[in-house]
Amino acid sequence: RQSIQKSRVSLAQLARGVWEELSSERENRRVEITIGDLPDCQADPALLKQVLVNLLSTALKFTRPREVAQSEVGVLYLDRKPVYFVRDNGVGFDMQYEDKLFGVFQRFHRVEEFEGTGVGLATVQRIVHRHGGRVWAEAEVDKGATFYFTVEGEAAHE
Repeated sequence: RQSIQKSRVSLAQLARGVWEELSSERENRRVEITIGDLPDCQADPALLKQVLVNLLSTALKFTRPREVAQSEVGVLYLDRKPVYFVRDNGVGFDMQYEDKLFGVFQRFHRVEEFEGTGVGLATVQRIVHRHGGRVWAEAEVDKGATFYFTVEGEAAHE
């Protein structure tokens, strides 16, 4: 509920730092990550860090059944504007439930399968919306998920 304190943020550097902070969630697992060449953006660094913590934690959680978990933080461009994404090779979800994905306390998997409070993605959505952006996901059951988000204030891709 605090006001947003925007500054120039290196999303790649922030993602690397978050990945290191999540090292305990990778213990005794084979986990690979690719962090792309991401453009800087204008955002509140603490809030954007929370977006990455939630999305990368989600990726780590839902790739647990994989022999080799793979995650990627990357960017693509729509209308020359950056769209950031976090992709994984986890259990995915059925897109027919996409409208419930960012709701508070919404769960697609049993608590016995995957722990969690059901507020992580709702928090991501709230932060992204506060930055004037949008968030959405694409997934397929047993084939992973990709979470996309934008924030207002990025420089257009040349």
